[in-house]
Amino acid sequence: MSQNANRPNMVLTVLCGTLTSLVVIGFARLAFGIILPAMRADLGLSYQQAGILSTVTALCYVSFVLAGGLAAARWGAKASVMFGMLTVSVGFLGLSMAANFWLVMFLMGLLGFGTAFAFAPMVALLATWFPDKRGLVIGCMTSGVGVGILVSGVLVPFLFNLFGEQGWRVSWGVFAGAALLVATLIGLFVRNPPKATASPTGSLPSDDKWRIYRNPRILIVATTYGIIGLGYIVQTVFMISFMVESGHSEAIAGRFMAMMGLMSIAAGPLWGWVSDFWGRGNALSMCIFLVIVGMALPLIDQSLPYFFVHYLVMGASVNGLFAMIQTSATDQVAPRYIPIAFSFATLFFAFGQFLGPAIAGWLIETTGGFTAAFSFTFVVLSVGFVLTLLIRRFPKEWAVGEPKTEPVQPPEGAGTIR
Repeated sequence: MSQNANRPNMVLTVLCGTLTSLVVIGFARLAFGIILPAMRADLGLSYQQAGILSTVTALCYVSFVLAGGLAAARWGAKASVMFGMLTVSVGFLGLSMAANFWLVMFLMGLLGFGTAFAFAPMVALLATWFPDKRGLVIGCMTSGVGVGILVSGVLVPFLFNLFGEQGWRVSWGVFAGAALLVATLIGLFVRNPPKATASPTGSLPSDDKWRIYRNPRILIVATTYGIIGLGYIVQTVFMISFMVESGHSEAIAGRFMAMMGLMSIAAGPLWGWVSDFWGRGNALSMCIFLVIVGMALPLIDQSLPYFFVHYLVMGASVNGLFAMIQTSATDQVAPRYIPIAFSFATLFFAFGQFLGPAIAGWLIETTGGFTAAFSFTFVVLSVGFVLTLLIRRFPKEWAVGEPKTEPVQPPEGAGTIR
C-alpha cells in the first residue's frame, strides 16, 4: 500500500504526537525538578532519596525503551503509545496520593516505564505516515517538550500558591488528567500505518533485529544521538551553576533559560522543515555546528553577553538537533523496522544522558571549576559533528530494507540525506 493512500489528518495526528511528548517528557521527566522541593519537604525525604527517585525514572526508561520499540513493531505503534500513556497516567495518579518513599519510588519508575512505550513508538508512527514531511512532523513533536517545560513552569507554581502544601499532589493529579485526555485523543484520531507491524504474524525474526543492531549506518546515527544526549544534559544540569559561579544572579540565569525554552518550541519544527528541503545531513551538520559554537562561548569568556548569546544559540538550535537526529534514525530503515531502529538509537541517547552528568560532575569536583567539564562536552560534540558529516554522505537507499526485496527504494521523501 502506498504511504500516501488513506493517510489520517496530518494536523490531528501531529498534534497527538506533540501532546504525547508534552506529557511523557515535559511532565513525566522534566517537571519533577519543579515539584521536588515541596514534595520532599512534605514527605520528609532526604536529598539522597530525592536523587534516587530521578535515577529510578531514568533507569526504567533506559531498561525498557528497546522493549517499547519491539512492542510497537509487533502490536502496532498506536497500541504501544496507548499502553505507555495509560501507564504514565496511573503513575501520576499514584504520586498524587503516595505517602512513603518506597511507593513513590515505584511510581517514579512507572513513569519511566510508560515513557519508554509511548515516546519512541509515536515518533515511529509519525515518520511512517508522513515520510515526505518527516523532519517537520518530528520537529513538531519535539516542540512538545519545550511546551511542557513552559506549562510546568507556569502551572506548578500557580497550583502551589492555590493549594499550599498540597499543591504538589494536585500537580501530579492534573498531570494524570492531562495524560488521560491525551490517551483519549490518541484513541480517537491516531491510526497505525499500513506497514506498522513487523510481519503478517506480528512477530519480528531475530535475524531482522540483528540486521538493525549491527548495521554501521544505524550505529553511526545512534552514537551521534548518544553524543547529543550527553552534551544536552550537561548543559541543562550545569550551565546555570557555571553562570552563577561566574558572578551572575540566579534570576538572570533563569530568564536566559526561559528564553532558551521559548525559542526551542519553534526550533524543532523549523529545522525539521529545513531538513526536508535542504537535506537531512546538511541541516544536521549545520545545526550541531551551531550548538558547538554556543557551547564554546562561555569557555571563551564568562561575561554576561557571552552567556546570553550561548542561550540564544542553544535555543535556536538544540531542539532542531534532536528533531533531525531522530528523523535520521527513521530514515535508515524500511517502515516496518522504524520502531526498532528508533528505540535502538534512543537507547544510546539514554546512556549518554546517564554518563554526561557523572563525568561532568567528576571533572567539576576534581578541577574545582566548570571549564574542564564544558571543554569535555565541547570535544564530545565535535566528535558528533564529524559523525554528522558521515551521515551527510549516506546513500538514499535504506540501510535495512524490506526482506527479500532487491533493490529496495524508499517512498518519496524518505531516506533523503544530502
